[in-house]
Amino acid sequence: MASQKPARAASGQPKSGGPAAQSGSGSPGRGSKQAGAGTGQRQGGPPQSGRTQGNRGPGGRGQGPRGQNGRGQDGREPGGRPGSARGGVQVTEPPAASAAQERYGAPPWVQWTALGLSLAGLGVSIYLTIIHFTSPKLLLCSANGAINCEKVLTSPESMVFGVFPVAVLGLAFYVFMVAINSPWAWRSRLPVIWWARLAGAVAGMGFVLYLIYVELIQVGNICLWCTSVHVITFLLFVLLVFTATLGMGSTAKAAR
Repeated sequence: MASQKPARAASGQPKSGGPAAQSGSGSPGRGSKQAGAGTGQRQGGPPQSGRTQGNRGPGGRGQGPRGQNGRGQDGREPGGRPGSARGGVQVTEPPAASAAQERYGAPPWVQWTALGLSLAGLGVSIYLTIIHFTSPKLLLCSANGAINCEKVLTSPESMVFGVFPVAVLGLAFYVFMVAINSPWAWRSRLPVIWWARLAGAVAGMGFVLYLIYVELIQVGNICLWCTSVHVITFLLFVLLVFTATLGMGSTAKAAR
């Protein structure tokens, strides 16, 4: 036995159960796995360094088919509206909001014409109210024949239900129409103001038809000042109804 130990040591052969044998003659998978770990690669999969550099840009954000910083080429956010950016650079109104603005708005010439007609009706209504509470003799109108302003304004039909003077009702109506047709009211896009303006024009035209019936049938005379108010109300009615119809038509086209 003593003679075999020196001979084995001289030949340099390791023991079968020693540490050298386990490290040198172990499973080949462990050695290759350690070698692969040293180079940063795994067997059977893509290299980690290639996956990191291929999907992420310099700032750490992905540069895929959507474009730089994860946004598409058309400025569309993932799942967002077209033309809108998360940073607030470009914001477009939805079609429903623009269609609503077209419907409840009007061209400038319509706004100023409606305001001018309302002011003209207010002026005549103020004049007739003053005449009603002072003297019909101040009227600048004929008092003979079919045109007789004094007879119309002093008739029992000039009082609604025997309480409210027609001139005062006309004054109140045109005060409302001046306010609702003012530039501040037109600048507003509230549906309530739009419908109140249209309803006022329709109600005023209905009252005008009643007054024409009273003058022609019950009184049998015509008042020129009252007729001027009737004409102004009719023009205002046509203008506002035409604008409302035009706005509804543009909204329907936008919805298509």
